[in-house]
Amino acid sequence: MKKDEKLSFEDSMEKLEKIVEELENGDLKLEELVNKYKEGMELSTHCNELLEKAEKSITILLKDGEGNMKEEEFKV
Repeated sequence: MKKDEKLSFEDSMEKLEKIVEELENGDLKLEELVNKYKEGMELSTHCNELLEKAEKSITILLKDGEGNMKEEEFKV
């Protein structure tokens, strides 16, 4: 995804929502439909990558048995 790599998550989601609306509208020719679908899939992949990157960077603070705070990686 070369042209959209620098898009923020929010901008990517906004573009993806517009594409979904266009696809649901049903007024596109077959070639346009296929191109919009491909663009939407690329945006979806980009959003997932951004979410995974954010998830990896999240840490949580936990208290151990002695009441001390310790930092751990966030695990789903």
